[in-house]
Order: sequence, then C-alpha cells, then structure tokens
Amino acid sequence: MSSKRYFIELSYDGTNYHGWQTQPNGITVQACLDQALSIYFRQEIISLGCGRTDAGVHATQFFAHFDVADVAEAKVIKAITGINSLLPYTIAVKRIFAVDEEAHARFNATARAYQYHIHFNKDPFKIDRSWFYKGSLDVDKMNQAAKVLLEFTDFSCFSKSNTQTFTNNCKITLASFEQQADGLVFTVKADRFLRNMVRAIVGTLVLVGKGDIEIEDVAKIIDSKNRSKAGQSVPACGLYLVKIEYPFVNDRIKE
Repeated sequence: MSSKRYFIELSYDGTNYHGWQTQPNGITVQACLDQALSIYFRQEIISLGCGRTDAGVHATQFFAHFDVADVAEAKVIKAITGINSLLPYTIAVKRIFAVDEEAHARFNATARAYQYHIHFNKDPFKIDRSWFYKGSLDVDKMNQAAKVLLEFTDFSCFSKSNTQTFTNNCKITLASFEQQADGLVFTVKADRFLRNMVRAIVGTLVLVGKGDIEIEDVAKIIDSKNRSKAGQSVPACGLYLVKIEYPFVNDRIKE
C-alpha cells in the first residue's frame, strides 16, 4: 500500500504556543500535531500548514496536509478521536479527509480570513482572547479608512521587516469593523497575508479611530511602503485565523 495525502482541519488556542511552525526553542502547534500523528500512525509524519500564525495568535479554522504510508484510508479518516486524545486540550482536530497527492494546504488556498477582537470593559474572561482597549474609538471613521485598503495591492508598510517573501502584493476583498455588545470585531479577507500584516493594519486603523491621523492618511501610509509610517502592531491575543478557502469542489472544505 503506497502513501496517501490527507487534509486535516483543526482549531487551536495559540496563547501558550510560539506560533504554528515548528521551532527549535519553543512549543508550537505544528510540533504537537506532528508528534500526535506520528505516535498514532506509528511512522514519522510531518504536516504542512496553510500558513503561519505568530505566537499567541489563535485559529478557529486551520488546514494542514500530511502523508501516511501503508494505512487504510478508512482508518485514517476515523482517527480523529485517537489523535485528539494525544493532543493538548488547546488543539482540536475537527476533520480528516483524503485529497489528491498534489493537493497542498498552503499553495492551493485561494483566500484567508482573519478576525481581530477588541473589548472596552475589563473582563477576566477575555484575557488572552481579546485586546482590552482603554479608550473610545470612532468606528465609522475606522470603517471608512478600512475601505481604502481595497484600493491597493502593495502592503509593504504593514509587513514585518526582513521577511523572506518574493512580493508584498495582496488582494484584500473585505475589511470592516462590526460593533458587538462587548466590543468590536474587525474582519479582513485576502488572497494572502504578509507576516504581522493584520495586526499592523488594525494598529493603523485604531490611530484613525483615536483621531491621531485622518482617513486620507491611510492611503499615504500605504503609498510610502514604509513600515515605520504605519501604526504599531496590536497585541496577538485578539487575532484569530477564521477561514481558509480552496478551489476544490468539495463541500467538506467549504462548510
């Protein structure tokens, strides 16, 4: 029996992890997942994720792919309970399904969506889950400024410096703040994201909400392609990867 490729969907609380990707000096989500998969299937398995999340960032939907040799497809698909028993409570596998051998969790993704949570009243149940902002913000102005993002493709000003990327171009198709009873949720969707991009965007839009900069300044900041012109990155605790889209005609992915 030859090896076969599978997609695995999971979610995780990133508070105590040094991001998704395996690192030599820190506990990561990928390292925990690979260890669980390797133990369960009794062979070395290295997964590849749909992208990276930084330390402290959460994911309500995350996909990775992995290959398994000499194990029946039915057994792999039904392995969710067993794999979850080997994972910390902060990581949960939702689904496993077979895909073509060329399917790639990262490169086949056509869109990704993040949400950033902000709350304004002290709440012990939101620690490490949302950013406690001590002040008031003009949400209408922030939403007007967010629309400016849809007019650009080069977001060098929001990228972490010294990253190994060939281009800083991204196509943002959605960017808006929604008021909720306990705060704000910013949703942004694009074909790809740069490292630290969402947190830098939120930090810049918050400057608009505070009145420190004007709406038209956002376009000038993006045009500058200079990270130092944009706002500071907001804390990681409020950031969630919430959706990954693929072109596959497969309801199991699009659910």
